[in-house]
Amino acid sequence: MNFLNKNLAESLFRLRMVENEISKRYSYQEMRCPVHLSIGQEAAAVGVCNNLEKKDQVYSTHRCHSHYLAKGGNLQSMISEIYGKKSGCCGGRGGSMHLMDISVGMMLSLPIVASVIPIAVGAAMSKKINKSKTVVVVFFGDAAVEEGVFHESANFASLHNLPILFVCENNRYSCFTDVSERQPSEDLTRLAKSHKIESIKMNGNDVIKVFNQSQKIIKKIKNSSKPFFLQLDTYRYVEHCGPDNDDHLNYRNKNEVKKWLNDDPIENFLKYLKKKKQYDKKKIQVIKNKIAIQIKKSFDFAINDKFPEVSSLQKNVYAQ
Repeated sequence: MNFLNKNLAESLFRLRMVENEISKRYSYQEMRCPVHLSIGQEAAAVGVCNNLEKKDQVYSTHRCHSHYLAKGGNLQSMISEIYGKKSGCCGGRGGSMHLMDISVGMMLSLPIVASVIPIAVGAAMSKKINKSKTVVVVFFGDAAVEEGVFHESANFASLHNLPILFVCENNRYSCFTDVSERQPSEDLTRLAKSHKIESIKMNGNDVIKVFNQSQKIIKKIKNSSKPFFLQLDTYRYVEHCGPDNDDHLNYRNKNEVKKWLNDDPIENFLKYLKKKKQYDKKKIQVIKNKIAIQIKKSFDFAINDKFPEVSSLQKNVYAQ
């Protein structure tokens, strides 16, 4: 397994294993905040973020665990944050939907649909003014393109030629409503193209293809300082909000679910390794064992960590 594929493997397994552990432990009622898991969508975050430098910036949504970890965010700080503990990345104040690690360029995540997009565009404007050879990446779901602020932001980015990559993770559903019930076409790139932003639509569950395509896109943005829109079609395996399966609600067709389960990003990657004769079962297990140890340490630390002091309640509420 070469260096790149080892990095991709570690990132993919870390994302899946961390969220599986969150899902497993959530019923213990110790994580007292909502969680929006990215199980099934890992290739999007991993493929894009593995092309970024530390100085490049990422902005995310309510479903932000994958982006935070793929950008290099501290796992222990993330788990502590979800537990509402003092050493969490936001001091235990933000929970699952407000993750950040500025030290690695994971700048912000916000739960209100599309609300992070104009902030990311503002950051890209700053990069252009300061003539910084860096890129801003903003992740959002398919429902975000239905908000007016997306179009205002896209228009502004296009008008001013800003170095930003809009990544639309199209998992088909805005909570329980399929994209076909909300849009006349499932090709959402048409919305970006209406603002004269170059766009591509592709399978978001093939991490190699996502990595290769985003590598070209990011290089192009840094050279041209022009925005780009990347639609990654993917699928969440669990409920919109929470750790469980909600297929009993019957808002998703069984054949559709089966189709996407057979297009699993991790299984796709393992098939790729086998095709390239780079698959090594023992090395894969070593990677998984290492990650499992990191996960256990992070959860143990978070459980035993202290909650923030009541006296700090009003801290950071107002600008000093």
